[in-house]
Amino acid sequence: MESRDYQKSGGRKEEKQGEFAEKLLNWFGKSGRSLPWRGKKNAYYTWLSEIMLQQTRVEAVKGYFYRFIERFPDIASLALAKEEEVLKLWEGLGYYSRARNLHKGAKLIMEQYDGKMPSAYPEIRSIPGIGDYTAAAISSIVFSEKIPAVDGNLLRIFARCNSYGGDILSKEARVLAFQYFKERMDEKFPGDFNEALMDLGATVCVPKGKILCNSCPLSAFCTSSEEGKPENYPLKREKKARKKEQYSIFLIRQGEKIVLKKRPKKGVLAGLYGFYQLSGFLTKKEALEEVQKLGFIPLKLRELGKARHIFTHKEWEMIGYEVLCGEFPLCKELREEAELFTKEEIESELSIPSAFSYYKEFI
Repeated sequence: MESRDYQKSGGRKEEKQGEFAEKLLNWFGKSGRSLPWRGKKNAYYTWLSEIMLQQTRVEAVKGYFYRFIERFPDIASLALAKEEEVLKLWEGLGYYSRARNLHKGAKLIMEQYDGKMPSAYPEIRSIPGIGDYTAAAISSIVFSEKIPAVDGNLLRIFARCNSYGGDILSKEARVLAFQYFKERMDEKFPGDFNEALMDLGATVCVPKGKILCNSCPLSAFCTSSEEGKPENYPLKREKKARKKEQYSIFLIRQGEKIVLKKRPKKGVLAGLYGFYQLSGFLTKKEALEEVQKLGFIPLKLRELGKARHIFTHKEWEMIGYEVLCGEFPLCKELREEAELFTKEEIESELSIPSAFSYYKEFI
């Protein structure tokens, strides 16, 4: 962490809010995480890291971040890239619409802002894929705008500090949390204030497991800690059970090449390459019949076993078959969307979603 002098600011009316910020920032100066995108005042780095961190753990993101900026060191180089190359570098991170929007956003910034991230919140918010939270993070961290970046960490801290009994995912909770932190936000270091809350939520005021109230700089401001019941907050809506879907996955081979099919432009894993896939668990006999219907002449079929992939709102249960075929022309049904690829082409050029990771290992 870069050493900074965090001094309490404001008059008597702001004493409580100033003390809140001072304690939080002093803790951050000593205990804040050292992350590769921090301390640079680089809008591209902050933007990229925040998009990568959505639905993804920090430790998993670090390697992707380094590889991404090595290939695309700035907004201009990202804007000039081919979408498939961007998706390939994103392979394994999931939620590929994030990568597509990042690419679209870079192009828009080149066209409308001469390749530089705009500094005002409303303009940042208008860029594809940038929502309220990410716009606030960029605005505060890079451009020192006093605006809280309200995410799950800040909502949880707000709920515990105030013993908030409402639905933490409601619009009302988000508005109240925004107001609460804006009143207490440091005028001089709003970005550090937001990052401090992010770190506090990730390392001390954690969502699950042991909540470290004794190590928290905000314990004096936290009613749930005083009550000894921080684990009771925040309250959340009861999650709906994930919908389960069953599929048969086909790894179809012709010599050293594999058939991959480009998925539809809309829906789950839109526009990405994957293996041929059919609904339901097929038996070996049914799998052979389906391959023959596609116009292939199967020489050998091997069951690859079962796999599972969990999405946010659904779960795939899969059974896989490897099918070795003789030479064949791609049938009419597959010809427009499916192609034959070598292992080398797949590894270097194509992004296969992590949903198919188990079967990808058999390539």
